[in-house]
Amino acid sequence: MQHLLLLHGAIGAKSQFASLAKAFSNEFNIHLINFSGHGGKPITEAKFSIALFAGEVLDYMQENHIERADIFGYSMGGYVAMYIARYHPAKAKRIITLATKFHWDEATAAKEVKMLNAETIQQKVPVFAQQLSERHFPTDWKRLLEKTAELLTALGAGNTLKLEDYLTVTAPCLLLLGDRDKMVTLDETVTVYKQLAHAQLGVIPGTPHQIELVNLRFLGFFIKDFLIRRQ
Repeated sequence: MQHLLLLHGAIGAKSQFASLAKAFSNEFNIHLINFSGHGGKPITEAKFSIALFAGEVLDYMQENHIERADIFGYSMGGYVAMYIARYHPAKAKRIITLATKFHWDEATAAKEVKMLNAETIQQKVPVFAQQLSERHFPTDWKRLLEKTAELLTALGAGNTLKLEDYLTVTAPCLLLLGDRDKMVTLDETVTVYKQLAHAQLGVIPGTPHQIELVNLRFLGFFIKDFLIRRQ
């Protein structure tokens, strides 16, 4: 069976893909990966970056003797998948992104960083703070937020992937976006879609940015249509 890698978003974890992985277990060899500092994986001393996370995916593939794979990436995971398609094309068979923020500038980064303040989260959304603590245990979730904020600030200072980079991506790509996503715009998604040589675009109805609120029935349809029915 073909290998399918599932890449989580910033401050997320592979555990969020349990239902999705189960849905595709009969069609693919599913691989769930935690980036450094996520899901209980120790935090690296190196600065968080898209290149760092992409390197961890490539290391995983090498360790598990995976020459080439389909990659599904949610949010930041989609950006990592695109980075692999751009700089390591032999490793990426097909790419699917969901709710991936492609356009970054200083204002956008500042807005997102503001939402990563651990003290504010504990005071205003304690339930979410508890979720983060449990999701990343025994890793210090507050330190994870700090390093993620540094990553977003760096992206705001200069996109890791420029628009011209997408012109060189040869892997077939499917870009998905929820119609109620308040973080990622349709315009930025369409802009990248138009740069890609072999791309499809899909909008999932009734869907905000959070992966927990994505309609898995719709998402499953899009993924199967792209990876299985169109082989």
